[in-house]
Amino acid sequence: MTSLGLSDLQFALAVIGLGILILVALLNLRYAHVRKKAKAQNALEKRFAPGFADISSTQNETEAEQVQAPVIMSSEKAAIDPRIDCVISLRFDEPISGQEILKEMEDWQDIPGPSGVQWMCEGLNVNVDEVETWEPIQSDAIYSELQLAIQLASRRGPIGVLELSDFCSRVQLLAETLGSQIDMPTVSAMLESAEELDRMAAESDIQLSINVAFDEPCSWKDLAIILRQRGFHLSRNGRSYEFGGPEAGLFKSAELDPNQSVKQLTLLLEFPLVPESSRAFERMLAEGVAVAQIAHGRLVDDNGMNLSEAAVTSIRQHLDVLYIKLDKSGIPAGSSTAIRLFS
Repeated sequence: MTSLGLSDLQFALAVIGLGILILVALLNLRYAHVRKKAKAQNALEKRFAPGFADISSTQNETEAEQVQAPVIMSSEKAAIDPRIDCVISLRFDEPISGQEILKEMEDWQDIPGPSGVQWMCEGLNVNVDEVETWEPIQSDAIYSELQLAIQLASRRGPIGVLELSDFCSRVQLLAETLGSQIDMPTVSAMLESAEELDRMAAESDIQLSINVAFDEPCSWKDLAIILRQRGFHLSRNGRSYEFGGPEAGLFKSAELDPNQSVKQLTLLLEFPLVPESSRAFERMLAEGVAVAQIAHGRLVDDNGMNLSEAAVTSIRQHLDVLYIKLDKSGIPAGSSTAIRLFS
């Protein structure tokens, strides 16, 4: 077997380095070709958690997770937000119709979403007087610019490299087809932002719980009466109760078996989904105390010991820190951006 001498090794490394440089150059030429071709076509034709371990319930709450399918044009969807989205801009030399944009994006509904992230498209309507007013694409409108975005992270974790690459490839192809200029961050920068966002979210993804242990098992019927009198309503799954409006509840109970007597009721609060102004923890604590008094129970920690005032004070102090942290991140608890991120 022959071995490489020092000069041979240096030569081999030089060849490898040259190969990498050639590959980078080819990629740059390909990208330049795409932009040049797009502009030419435009000229011719004129023509988008870790839980809070110290106080979370030991019960396993089974929650049905509904994966949100990617959609384009629902006005009910939150707007693109650069704090949690990777935003790619497409600019047209001449305005383009929304109908043409939508036609080129018909097959975008099949974008795979294993991490549950959302993608969106908005445009600048040339017929709207307001400056920098982005809107969902309408078929009868004319647009001078598009911004397409994909959510960088959710409770399922940061976006994956394959999913992100697929999205970027589609946007590049759309830019080429529509004859637009494209402004896109590098994939490595997007992935780094996704990891950073996921770390921040993980530190704030807290579930708080209040446990009410009954002296004697309480029947489902009796407990239901008490909870309804206190302002709770039965959830859609028929196994838990929610406190607050049907569209935006403040907190809820862990799932219960309607056919079994209840020995302990656990109230759960998803901290990042509720605004600080709602004082959701204080209200959940008050409801726990009220239910305990009515149904002859007591507040306990996860070890079955009476919940002390010191423990409650510690929770309040921890919450104050978390609220401040989310505010500083620009994603306050209960905001539409927080709801997207922590879903």
